[in-house]
Amino acid sequence: MNYAAVGLFVVRLVLGLTLVAHGSQKLFGWFGGYGLKGTGGWMESIGVKPGTLFAFLAGAGEFASGLGIAAGFLTPVSAAVMVLVMVVAIVTVHIKKGFWGTNGGYEYNLLIIAAALAISLNGPGSFSVDALLFR
Repeated sequence: MNYAAVGLFVVRLVLGLTLVAHGSQKLFGWFGGYGLKGTGGWMESIGVKPGTLFAFLAGAGEFASGLGIAAGFLTPVSAAVMVLVMVVAIVTVHIKKGFWGTNGGYEYNLLIIAAALAISLNGPGSFSVDALLFR
């Protein structure tokens, strides 16, 4: 058994499905989220306008990139979208709160960026859609 491929698959699944859940909070109000209207209102309150449009873009970026990473589909593109969404979140919300997530800082976002980059640079592994399509 190729334990490295299994390990990479587990990391992809956890990372990807976590981002799918975060996107679902913004887009649909699932998992305790506020949906587009609530997230859009919050975004406007921090000066990101039009809030609903940017809530949709953030939610769709998280959802789609999470699905792509979890499935190992178009992995470099999925990782790039994931990194972009996290960089925007850091710049607009988290950087001024410092590093630690307990204070609303960018710790969590930075971990997502590092994991997405590592997956993209190493490839999605043999248990992926990319491996099936692009042998």
